[in-house]
Amino acid sequence: MSVQTIFFFLLIVITVLALVVLYQRFAFRRGIQTKLMQISRKLEEILNSDSDEKVMVFTDEPVLMELTGEINRLLLDRQKVKAEFKRGEIASKKMLANISHDIKTPLTVILGYLEIMRLTGADDEMLKKVEAKAKQVVDLINQFFTLAKLEAGDANITLSRINVSEICRESALGFYEILSQKDFEVELSIPEREVYAQGERDALQRILYNLLSNAVRYGSDGKYLGIFLHEEKNGVSIDVTDRGKGIQKEFVDRIFERLYTMENSRNREVQGNGLGLTIAKNLAVQLGGDLCVESIPGIRTTFTVRLKKINY
Repeated sequence: MSVQTIFFFLLIVITVLALVVLYQRFAFRRGIQTKLMQISRKLEEILNSDSDEKVMVFTDEPVLMELTGEINRLLLDRQKVKAEFKRGEIASKKMLANISHDIKTPLTVILGYLEIMRLTGADDEMLKKVEAKAKQVVDLINQFFTLAKLEAGDANITLSRINVSEICRESALGFYEILSQKDFEVELSIPEREVYAQGERDALQRILYNLLSNAVRYGSDGKYLGIFLHEEKNGVSIDVTDRGKGIQKEFVDRIFERLYTMENSRNREVQGNGLGLTIAKNLAVQLGGDLCVESIPGIRTTFTVRLKKINY
């Protein structure tokens, strides 16, 4: 066989191999393009129908498998956002319904008293009742708008170095009269030296007021209130403890929800309006800290405010 024949044969072989490689590359690219079109069409279908389906593409290509996985992860996140939005929408409707009821009830009483006063003439006792109901309405409206501002990020809280020891003492003193009247045992554990943390004075006072009011209302069966201030390595914590009926395990995760109350009664002596703890939780977060709760029903319930420590 001549050299020219061998050369010609090799040329043919190389050409065939080149054509095979080109065909495989073209087929590979075409296959990927087909799969991408399938993914695109399925994704468009899911979005247009607003369904909770996932993208399913059968392929051995690692790149396409990874792409499909990431798309499904995003679809799962979208599904969670949708569910959270729906829960928030339901909670908002419930909140507006409850607010409407809570405002309407005292206003109806006020109008009734005013009608009686118009017909019979006013006396001091009736005026005091009207004033108390009017204050109840104003307080409810103030709490509602406080929460709305906090959730909208318009609370205008300026963080600074605050004296937590002093605020705890003042807060306890503010409840001295009602605690004495209700014959509560009060236990205070506040370091003699001043303890400082990052916060805002009015905000922390509001948090403690709400927690102490909650303890007096729901912890009255135990006749005990404890306030404990602790210094930690990187923070400061304040425990507000009562020994009342406590919170059942299934309710603990919902206790900070807007307008969530454990009592069915609408009696103000029994329950609040469900905004106090929500406001306290939001304020604690705004201060860069947190508010959590632990409860053993009938034994001990402790709300803990955590703040960032400042040493200077």
